[in-house]
Order: sequence, then C-alpha cells, then structure tokens
Amino acid sequence: MTKFYSFHGTITMINDFFTGPNGEGCYKLISVDNGLGALVNFVVSPNTYFVDHVMVSVGDQVTGYYDGNAPAILIYPPQYQAIVMVKNSPYQNVKVDYFNSELESSDGRLRLNITPFTQIVLTNGQQFSRPPANRDLIVIYGPTTKSIPAQTTPYRIIVLC
Repeated sequence: MTKFYSFHGTITMINDFFTGPNGEGCYKLISVDNGLGALVNFVVSPNTYFVDHVMVSVGDQVTGYYDGNAPAILIYPPQYQAIVMVKNSPYQNVKVDYFNSELESSDGRLRLNITPFTQIVLTNGQQFSRPPANRDLIVIYGPTTKSIPAQTTPYRIIVLC
C-alpha cells in the first residue's frame, strides 16, 4: 500500500533530467508552482502514468502524486518521483489512493459505487478482471454526494498493479 501525497499547481518549467547515457531524453524534470510560494520538482520517468495520456506543457494546471513514504533528497525545492500526473480539468475529478474492501479511500473521504458501466482497466489500457478492492487505484469521477464519506459512481478506475 502506497501512501499517496499530491501537489497541485502550474507547470513553470519542463527540462530533460539526466540519469546516464542510456536514459537521455527518457526522464523529465517538471517544476510546479502552487501560486502560494511553494515549489516542487517532479521527476517524470517512463513509468509515470499520465491520466488520459495527455501531453503537458508550461502553463498547464496539474496535480502530481508521489509516494510520501519514499526517501527524498533534502533540497529546495523538494524533488519527488512522480507516480501519477493529472492535467486538471473542470469536467472530471481524480483521486489516487488505496481503496479498502468497502471501496473507501484510505483518508476516509471517498467511497466508490461500482456499476456494470464502470470501466476498470490496467495502466496499459487492458481490462482488469478482478474486483478493485484492497488496491491502489486512480479513480476518475464526476459528481459526489455531500455525505461523509462522499460517494460517487466513477467513470473509470485504473488499477495500479
């Protein structure tokens, strides 16, 4: 179970991140400013999942998710290995978290109601044939109830294996 943390802001810079002669051009360093004086650099690797496989550029509003339990170098601005990147959209909400057997997020803020129309896939786009409970998930959804936890019927669930 990964402890997901997120950082939201505007992309201010995208550069190549040097990892060695065989990795040239495969890694990017994306700088994100939240507009309140906080900056984060995300190291984006070929394994970083971009929701909807979108291309991001300077000026885009994004949310980056990273493992809060992973070791991080002590520099400013902080630098994290991005697990999931989301280009923010007013038409969909995204939650990246561990969902338990009741399909409730680890922070207790969101509960999923799965229907036969809910698309459940792997990061490679293939159908996931098992129940999504007790897994790390990327949940793409719209409206929620005002209850605690909020409930929603997701449009799509991406299972992070």
